[in-house]
Amino acid sequence: MTVAVLSGLIRPLVEPRLPEWVEPRWFMSREEALELAPSAEIGWFDFAQHGPMAEVVTAATKLKWLNSIYAGLDFLPLDLLAQRGTVVTNGAGINAVTIAEYAVMLMLAHAKGYREVVRAQERREWLLDSPGKRELFGERVLLLGLGAIGGLIKARLEAFGMEVVPVRRSGAEGALRSDEWRGQLGGFDWIVLAVPSTPDTHRMIGAGELAAMKPSAVVVNIARGEVIDQDALVAALTDKRIEAALLDVTTPEPLPEDHPLWALDNAQVTMHLSGRAQTGMFQRSAERFVENLARWRAGEPVRPQMDLALGY
Repeated sequence: MTVAVLSGLIRPLVEPRLPEWVEPRWFMSREEALELAPSAEIGWFDFAQHGPMAEVVTAATKLKWLNSIYAGLDFLPLDLLAQRGTVVTNGAGINAVTIAEYAVMLMLAHAKGYREVVRAQERREWLLDSPGKRELFGERVLLLGLGAIGGLIKARLEAFGMEVVPVRRSGAEGALRSDEWRGQLGGFDWIVLAVPSTPDTHRMIGAGELAAMKPSAVVVNIARGEVIDQDALVAALTDKRIEAALLDVTTPEPLPEDHPLWALDNAQVTMHLSGRAQTGMFQRSAERFVENLARWRAGEPVRPQMDLALGY
């Protein structure tokens, strides 16, 4: 028997489908997870907070395979997991559709001034002109990150007639290489961030990059807050050196009530809701986990596997 320590939250979806060779042990609290972790060969330790999850992973000294619903696991001790030889499957692609839809919604809402339309309705004021006159058609998008989410964003924006230029290390298929995009920032109307959080992507958009953008540029971040130098972004928005920033993610989260981003009319903060704007996340994750159990038993690669050295 293989001991699997699993969150009780996914028990109704997983337990009826577990194979006989799996011995499940369920937890509903941090304390229960810490008690069970040392026995785990397979673990699914997701918590809403990062701290308890990292703590439990560290305590799981026998862990051979770690599964998670989260796509970004940079908060875990990845070096320790690599040292132990633990295989890690993450939630890459689980929420890709809803996050891609959310990114397009943010862009359309900004282009059409929809926030002002909502405010006018709340005031019961009949507007005589549209507060937003921007069209997506024909505008150019620099897409940083072409994974599961970025690929779906690209397809959806191209359906609106936008020119989407992704960034790839190879520069293949019309993409810019990672050493090229900064020199061409001034040629884009939208900069969309869909990269994983790694040491290479931290603050990849800073004061220099913001200064290189055109005054009408809009930054859209559905990646992680730390991929932007937030202080530099606040300064650029305050001085109106770029048109706007549409931020589903910030640093920190939750954003403190007194943070200047809340008060800026050209910043829109959507509280990291993009991945939560759907109902099928747990069902899709459970389905993937059960399929991976069969692969694990057969000695086949489980997927999607993280590259622990790269961090995604």
